[in-house]
Amino acid sequence: MSLLQKSFALALVSAATFVAATPMPVVTPAPVFPDLASIEKRANSSCTFTDAAAASASKTSCATIVLSGITVPSGTTLDMTGLTDGTAVIFEGTTTWEYEAWSGPLFSVSGKDIAVSGATGHVLDGNGAKWWDGKGSNGGVTKPKFFYAHSLTGSSSIKGLNVLNTPVQAFSVNSATGLTLDSITIDNSAGDTGSLGHNTDAFDVGSSSGITISNANVKNQDDCLAINSGTDITFTGGTCSGGHGLSIGSVGGRSDNTVSGINIASSSVTASANGVRIKTVSGATGTVSNVTYSDIKLSGITSYGIVIQQDYKNGSPTGTPTTGVPITDLTLSSITGTVSSSATNVYILCGSSSCSSWTWTGVSVTGGKASTACSGIPSAGGAAC
Repeated sequence: MSLLQKSFALALVSAATFVAATPMPVVTPAPVFPDLASIEKRANSSCTFTDAAAASASKTSCATIVLSGITVPSGTTLDMTGLTDGTAVIFEGTTTWEYEAWSGPLFSVSGKDIAVSGATGHVLDGNGAKWWDGKGSNGGVTKPKFFYAHSLTGSSSIKGLNVLNTPVQAFSVNSATGLTLDSITIDNSAGDTGSLGHNTDAFDVGSSSGITISNANVKNQDDCLAINSGTDITFTGGTCSGGHGLSIGSVGGRSDNTVSGINIASSSVTASANGVRIKTVSGATGTVSNVTYSDIKLSGITSYGIVIQQDYKNGSPTGTPTTGVPITDLTLSSITGTVSSSATNVYILCGSSSCSSWTWTGVSVTGGKASTACSGIPSAGGAAC
């Protein structure tokens, strides 16, 4: 081999060694950026729907959803569940639901930081008279619940709605946190005729926390408020007429049987069966604690001005209280007004030592009978029949 050939061979060996020792360059993929145009488009999008199916199908693509004059087909939920965070839902015109015997709900909404409201002149008409038969949810035709406010979180709100003639219960608040319901009108007074409306609770609250219900105006045939379970719940500025009053319970017999941190204040109850009511389930377990009723005005009460009983079972009292759901740290302050002459001013039926740490001040309910069947009243704190 010539000297030139040897030099060339040596160069080839060196080049091969360099290639083997040097790692191949790594190709970095181009960064994937979000579709900013799509995000901006949704953030600025307002969608108006006149059809229930279209609204439900496109609900996640709109920052503002306007439900305009929709007639919802029978057996159908106007479904606003699983909304994108921060969505606003606005009812416009008259929303109606066609008749079918089913359990509902007629409307359902869920999501984080959701704002539901009504435009000027809107009405949510549940067409309750098509279902009313005087039996409510206790029998007769199957009736749909009206409005599921379930799994609303963050700083969600339902404000300024005008609701007319719900078939049975109106608002079911469940598994919600940080929810405000403000200035909601529920008018089921048409159900008074022939006593056809029944179980038309305005606000049923369960397994929720941080709930505020303010400035409600309710005409119905059952509880204006019923708290079955939950913590940190406020009801204030309400006007309740025609129903069963401001209630805690029935508590017990559910998966969640804790009621605590309740403030019911600055409200009136008129032409109703009861004013202030707490009821726990016979034979069940749970707790009712840290409950305050303050500045409640009563008039035209036909059964009980104040009623607290630990004997509720299957929708009726048994007359024998049980102790599994103690009622503790109960404050009644400035509960005043009148009941009818055939009604009872105050009725308390507690088990042995299962009601304690009560403070009653400024309680004056007159016009009716004094109960002779009260029992288990805490010895201190001012409570009396």
